Amino acid sequence: MHSYHRKRRIQSCCTFKCCVERVFLTLECEYILDIEPLLGKLNEVKAGLQSVIRGKAPVIDAVLTSVLAEGSVLLEDVPGVGKTTLAKSLASLIELNFQSVQCTPDLLPADILGSSIYQPNSGTFEFRPGPIFCDLLIADEINRASPRTQSALLEAMAEGQITVDGTRHQLEKPFLVIATQNPAGYEGTFPLPESQLDRFLLRLSMDYPDASSEIDLLLDQPTDDPDFRLQAVMTRQELTVLQQYVRELNVDRKIAKYIVDLASATRFDSRIRTGCSPRGSKMLLRAAQAKAVLEGRDYVLPDDVQALAPSVFSHRVSLRNASLNASDSMAIQQEIVAQVEVPV
Repeated sequence: MHSYHRKRRIQSCCTFKCCVERVFLTLECEYILDIEPLLGKLNEVKAGLQSVIRGKAPVIDAVLTSVLAEGSVLLEDVPGVGKTTLAKSLASLIELNFQSVQCTPDLLPADILGSSIYQPNSGTFEFRPGPIFCDLLIADEINRASPRTQSALLEAMAEGQITVDGTRHQLEKPFLVIATQNPAGYEGTFPLPESQLDRFLLRLSMDYPDASSEIDLLLDQPTDDPDFRLQAVMTRQELTVLQQYVRELNVDRKIAKYIVDLASATRFDSRIRTGCSPRGSKMLLRAAQAKAVLEGRDYVLPDDVQALAPSVFSHRVSLRNASLNASDSMAIQQEIVAQVEVPV
């Protein structure tokens, strides 16, 4: 039944068809209309990630949800738990042009964005693009970069463009950022400003694997990096078609009201100084649509919203008690989700 509704809706949606055709003129109409093979490839990507990152199925689902929703991800945890490996494995399984930047205190904005180089022969300046001109940017240990360098990513993540020497440069879609950071308080770290955090769709924690998964990790991957052995199972064009399908997914008005009720609850909670903004509500809606597609549905359930709300809202609110950390904010959001009435 789900397949029938999915195909019927796409065929009847001229906006979806025309938009995709404008972006991918080389794709055949029949390829666009048949979404089932793409969902199968998405499951292959998921299986490939699970073969590398053991015992972290919820984190993998959340990252794939963010990718489908065209959102960036902030992975926060101690070093060595697989944050960077997860990002690189994702780029290997989806045929994305990716760049990796190791953030350090001396990293400059030009090292990410690029710069204009003077050409003495012509007497003009030529723009040399930086690593940000890619499909997937992996910003490793982003909170080790200075606030000035961190802010260089702000325009790119918010508007899909950068400005260098007064000239705007558009970034091609898809453009995603997967950033890793060490927990606050580690030596040599600079906290991300609130405006930067707000550009990340999800803030996730990898945490340590369970004992059984860690044993499998030791025995199955004794020598080389596992992401080197992965082969791409999905192209960037196929990913973009899925992202467009997510944007067009139907959402019941009751689901939208439920999201607004959750956001409103954060604005009136005595433990929270600044609640979630309307941008956070919009991002939660898009994430819920993506989660529905990841699970093979063409409709959004309240369960999708409940599962994602803490990860979407926790870094978009300011707590009154400054001594509380990210995990405390996550716990507060989970309590709020449990208190708000779920629509029937």
